Amino acid sequence: MRATIGKFLCCFLIFALGLANAAAAALTSAPAGKAALPALSAAAGSAAMETLGLTSQPVGHYDFCRRYAQQCRARKGATAPLRLTPKIRHNMLRVNAAVNNTIHAATDDEIYGREEYWEYPDKAGSKMRGDCEDYVLLKQRELQKRGLPAAALLITVVRKPDGEAHAVLSVRTEDGDFILDNLRDEVLNWQETEYHYIKRQSIRHAGLWVGIAPRPALKPGIMQAKSGKAANAGSLASTRAITRP
Repeated sequence: MRATIGKFLCCFLIFALGLANAAAAALTSAPAGKAALPALSAAAGSAAMETLGLTSQPVGHYDFCRRYAQQCRARKGATAPLRLTPKIRHNMLRVNAAVNNTIHAATDDEIYGREEYWEYPDKAGSKMRGDCEDYVLLKQRELQKRGLPAAALLITVVRKPDGEAHAVLSVRTEDGDFILDNLRDEVLNWQETEYHYIKRQSIRHAGLWVGIAPRPALKPGIMQAKSGKAANAGSLASTRAITRP
């Protein structure tokens, strides 16, 4: 993925919530129940992503693995999809929204003076800054802190309708794969998104990547995360996307 200033900026600028320590605290100290969480979508009978064979590792992730070797090893333990409990649903929504509204969106060139530098946003200086893959790295780390297994939290490369490359976090569950995206606070089933899916991390080795097969057609629906109960909400157009300046 290439992040460039202007039309190829993959992450839109959002409001900052303070210095790095205050921003990091926002991820863990936000009181539950004070404000409505965004929606977690669901599609009846939804299928998980079908993966293909091994494929190329993104150059930014290769460099990241050289600096964070412990994050790029063979995975230990179970690799089965998660059971989507109310607690896991809540954590997915809470972390996605908190990270989205904590990070200053900026290109690698603006932050580090180079292209394709994957880094945790809290390593970017006095302000939490990053582009799309940096949001993903932080969400992945925060959800692991909350007990979600690494094999269920996979960095995923997609292509947006305008052809621009983008990174999101896929969460593998028994109800299908869900997408945590810095461009919306809602968490959508992967088949309800507008993206073309290219590749993601292997479930068995964090430093290896696999291709993703074309997705089947699926009629979307919506369920509210707070209730934990599915509710038919019609077409995909009913899911509101967050627009940031």
